[in-house]
Amino acid sequence: MVQPLLREVYGRLLRRMRQQQGRTLAEVAAEAGISMAYLSEIERGLKEPSSEILAAVCGALDATIVGLVGAAHVELRDLTDAVSREARVLDLASRRGVHARAVDGAGAASTSAAPARGGVVLAA
Repeated sequence: MVQPLLREVYGRLLRRMRQQQGRTLAEVAAEAGISMAYLSEIERGLKEPSSEILAAVCGALDATIVGLVGAAHVELRDLTDAVSREARVLDLASRRGVHARAVDGAGAASTSAAPARGGVVLAA
């Protein structure tokens, strides 16, 4: 699985906020005190902005770093949930008659009776 980069997620979120407000790159960049070209690179996920730059852009968009990080968390979780549901790790107990425990990528566990021998772990 290719993991999404945080800078790409932040960029998408910042661009979406700016566009929802009907504002131009030039307006937001000027208010944040950065160049229009740099803001464009941030929005396209090409630059890894410092926390100070993120705070300035968020301030220009009447948003907060906490809101941006929270939205990024939700987006990252949503992006990885589909893949995580498909990947399962099966931990077979080392003693006979002990329940096998399947753990999916999201950390949810399910158990079933299975006569397992040896500490076998299967990944699917």
